[in-house]
Amino acid sequence: MTEMNSIFNSFMEIETPRLKLRKIYREDAPSLFKIFSMDEVTKFYDVDPFKSEEEAERLIEKLHLNFELKKQIRWAIILKEKNEFIGTIGYHEMEPEHFKAEIGYDLHPDHWGKGLMTEAINKVVNFGFDKLGFNRIEAVYHSLNEASKRVLHKNGFQYEGTLRKRFLINGEFTDACISSIIRSD
Repeated sequence: MTEMNSIFNSFMEIETPRLKLRKIYREDAPSLFKIFSMDEVTKFYDVDPFKSEEEAERLIEKLHLNFELKKQIRWAIILKEKNEFIGTIGYHEMEPEHFKAEIGYDLHPDHWGKGLMTEAINKVVNFGFDKLGFNRIEAVYHSLNEASKRVLHKNGFQYEGTLRKRFLINGEFTDACISSIIRSD
């Protein structure tokens, strides 16, 4: 994990054929707000839809702080063709002592079903194994989120089970699924 420390010295960008994954800036707050204010995006999250741009600004500040503390890394997903902010992806719940982390992501609905998140996850998983030294990358997602399950499985994640009543969403306890990919997969 020695390379992990150097990763946190400066933010590393990642590119795919159609996407640029870069640091999230305060100037991205309007785009981030637009995404997180949509019911269809937050439907399976354990957060309420954003009501103000200030919530997006606070999230960006939190992401920057957690990066400085080496607790989290989150990229803006930029559609290269239009230089458009369309979502985020990254690692939270990082446990370097166990060589593992949890991946999370979101995407503006206008870009669902185009293979963009599959492309982003592939690169971020490879980054996790190659640069951060992870042995295990896991994803925890709402049991009804079939799109998330599909995109993970397209990237080699294997379903491991259901975590009963794992999230409190809209005042209701809901089940979550867990899938993972191991370096040796």
